[in-house]
Amino acid sequence: MGQKKKKQRQSMMERVKKAHLQQEDESGSYGFQMVGAFFCDFFYYLLQVLKWGGLAALILTAVVSVVLFVKYGDTYQAYAKEADQVVENSKAEDFRMDEITYIYAADGTQLAELSGGGGRSSYLKYEDIPKDAVNAFIAIEDRSFWRNIGIDVKGIIRVVKDYITSSGDSMAGASTITQQLSRTIYLTRNRSIERKIKEMMIAIRLTRKYTKQEIMEFYINTACFSNGIYGLEAAAKAFFGKSANELTVSQTAYLCAIPNWPEYYNPYKYPKNAVTRRDKILKDMYGEGYLSKSEYEAALKEKIKIQKGTSEFYNYETTYAVSCAVEYLMQLHGYEFRYEFSSEEDYQSYLEAYEAAYNLEKTNLYAKGYKIKTSLQTDTQGTIQQALDNNLAFATDTNPDSGVFELQGAVTAIDNATGKVIAAVGGRSQEDLDNVYSLNRAYQGYRQPGSSIKPLVVYTPALMSGYTPDTTVYDINVVAARQPGANVAAMRGAAMSLRYAVEQSKNGVAYSVLNKITPEYGLACLTDMKFDKIVPADYTLSASLGGLTYGVTTVQMASGYSTLVNDGKYRNPTCIVSLKDSDGKELYKEEKQKTVYGKEAAYTMLDILKGVLIRGTARDLKWAEESKMPAAGKTGTTNDSKDGWFCGVTPYYSVAVWIGYDTPRELESLYGASYPASVWKDAMLYLTKDLAPVEF
Repeated sequence: MGQKKKKQRQSMMERVKKAHLQQEDESGSYGFQMVGAFFCDFFYYLLQVLKWGGLAALILTAVVSVVLFVKYGDTYQAYAKEADQVVENSKAEDFRMDEITYIYAADGTQLAELSGGGGRSSYLKYEDIPKDAVNAFIAIEDRSFWRNIGIDVKGIIRVVKDYITSSGDSMAGASTITQQLSRTIYLTRNRSIERKIKEMMIAIRLTRKYTKQEIMEFYINTACFSNGIYGLEAAAKAFFGKSANELTVSQTAYLCAIPNWPEYYNPYKYPKNAVTRRDKILKDMYGEGYLSKSEYEAALKEKIKIQKGTSEFYNYETTYAVSCAVEYLMQLHGYEFRYEFSSEEDYQSYLEAYEAAYNLEKTNLYAKGYKIKTSLQTDTQGTIQQALDNNLAFATDTNPDSGVFELQGAVTAIDNATGKVIAAVGGRSQEDLDNVYSLNRAYQGYRQPGSSIKPLVVYTPALMSGYTPDTTVYDINVVAARQPGANVAAMRGAAMSLRYAVEQSKNGVAYSVLNKITPEYGLACLTDMKFDKIVPADYTLSASLGGLTYGVTTVQMASGYSTLVNDGKYRNPTCIVSLKDSDGKELYKEEKQKTVYGKEAAYTMLDILKGVLIRGTARDLKWAEESKMPAAGKTGTTNDSKDGWFCGVTPYYSVAVWIGYDTPRELESLYGASYPASVWKDAMLYLTKDLAPVEF
């Protein structure tokens, strides 16, 4: 057959040539004949390529399909079975996001109730949903909604292509409204091919079980509108002070912009951000024929005015409990926390991803009807709050803009037996101000720790590296050691024992010792204990003196010292004891302990730190005169007395205290052994007053 076609083509070429010879004098004839022959050849070869290429593609597709089925057939069937069960057991109540979450103290006292905004009266049946809202979501999110089977095939092809070309890094986009609903209600938010497949399977099955009107109803009532607000009706009341059916087209489009990225489009924080997306939605609605030209132009010109939001602040213990619960839900839903970064850019990128995930999960917490029991003790919280307030009562200056006291503090107390936070005081109390709780410094106030960091980053690691309390060390000149080219290892100063250097908080010794064990070794202990703002710039000898880019919190420091008491084993500092969903199912599991320090090194460090309260920088505290309970601790003061710390432990409890200004500035009388140590003493005396003295 091939020979025959070859002869036919040769014959055709010969005829063309013959025609040329016969009509050689006819102007242009030869050129036209050659062009014709060229196209004949071109289309012949193109036909062959398409024919055999198409056949090859079909064969390749078949082979790939067989391979995938053989390799992943069981997995596919498992996913399919899971999707079948999820949708078969689904009910309309699954799509209500108006349940109240309750938070309780250790004694069962209710600390707070969190609501998604609006309660059950905010749920809209399909017939009550404004048509403009339905059209807006279809125009911007899923134009094939009314006719697709729950997934968008063209979009899936694009996603697969992106996934392959990005080597698995990209797995986003092409989610239909039904897929988004599937993800919100039934799946985690981690980006993976497995989740995407499950999402599509559930979406297809939801489309079979429910009508398109029902799916749209579910979607609009479960969409997150930031600030813990779910559903269009609740959003309309929160941001515009009216019901959804009273909204203008422009206001409706504005609200429909928010679920795409709730935190970025948060009307309370960034009211202008959603306007750009509103304009795109209006343009798409016009393009799809949902709006006339005059309606479109009028909606574009309308100014958006958001009504003032109500405060969500409760008290320091509640804001801390909310943070712990949100982070646990993030972990439960697949978020990967990081504590080491390759660059400042890497850290900032992670921070953006963290904040987005945090805010998304926080809105989920407010609307899913969780029951959360904490380890927070209301009496302990109140007593430590009073200790902070009393010791700082002399400072009455307030911020002229907020009215909040300028001199502030934070205290965290941890039960060493459990590793749980029992009190988190995030600042001074001011009963006449609601916004005083908007910043909880116990876990949000990152500050330079000064010398209080030395036991965690220098001396306990050194004890694991061969140092002993009696090892001779040198108090070198830190200023000279910081000069370019300085040979720190060869420098000498006053000779002393390591024990004495810790008790007297000798900076030159800490600097010299960290140089020997290396910043990488010392700071690894902090990142192992989830100190979350350690960046590449911190891996210098200045870390020995608390010179960190972003600093630490009292929660982190109390946890670090509690690790020493717990034989060097780290436990995640949280106040969550139980977290149940709306069906009463327990979701919380304790995290496994992690060995950070050697047991002997941790015990030795505590023994050395006991001397700080007896002979060292905290001797004026006179702890032994008021309590028989063994105690150990460390003072910390930063340059110019901008931050003062005292971190101390007894066998029962660990307490970390920070005092300073929110905007760092000097306070001449501030150092670790002054106000911070006094607050620590008052707190620890209360915590241990009825307990029998025992050794570490």
